Amino acid sequence: MKASVRVLIIDDSAVVRQTMTEILSSDPDIEVIGTAADPLIAAERLKEEVPDVITLDVEMSRMDGITFLKKLMAQHPLPVVMCSSLTESGSETALKALEYGVVDIIQKPRVGTKAFLEESKVNICDAVKAAASARINIKQAYCGSLVIPKLTADAVIGKATSKAMIQTTDTIIAVGASTGGTEALRIFLEAMPHDAPGIVIVQHMPEKFTAAFATRMAGLCRISVKEAEDNDSVIRGRALIVLAIGICF
Repeated sequence: MKASVRVLIIDDSAVVRQTMTEILSSDPDIEVIGTAADPLIAAERLKEEVPDVITLDVEMSRMDGITFLKKLMAQHPLPVVMCSSLTESGSETALKALEYGVVDIIQKPRVGTKAFLEESKVNICDAVKAAASARINIKQAYCGSLVIPKLTADAVIGKATSKAMIQTTDTIIAVGASTGGTEALRIFLEAMPHDAPGIVIVQHMPEKFTAAFATRMAGLCRISVKEAEDNDSVIRGRALIVLAIGICF
């Protein structure tokens, strides 16, 4: 028999914990191993049993979800699905969650949460099962205690070995980034000089977040960064970011 995806639910709302438990338990491939009202309770549970996936709220007592996510990814990286009313598309909270390695984001409404969760049953179960297969590790996850060296453009791009190719065509850089790769992309893009070869990036992240991420990168980098649109040209000094949905790296 196929092994179940074991899930720990962290949310300060008893209604949400109960509803999420009922929704996830209704899927034969998912097992809810426990719930926690805040990250400190969750930390104690993690000492006893490690789940395959964590669903995590943001606004909680004693410790917020973003702080917990950062600590978790630094110490014991696990696939996390953020489920909160504070993670609307383009919000600083959502971008921070993606930076720290969250696999997926489910935005709860500020009112009518129980009804919304019940109506989103299939999407929630699919998100959790997809998260279970995400490859999360200490190199991929954000770790505040690690000092990541700044890379020069030469180190990132490398030197060409064939002069013939330089003479006959323009160079482009193609990058594929899986879930949790947004922080690595930031470091990579910040290292690019203003006249870097055209860059095309395929990034796996929740739908509607690509534009906000591109805007944030544009404010940090010497090159221009934008979400790719129809008829965009790949040119020097610009990076185009494309959303990847359902692609495994």
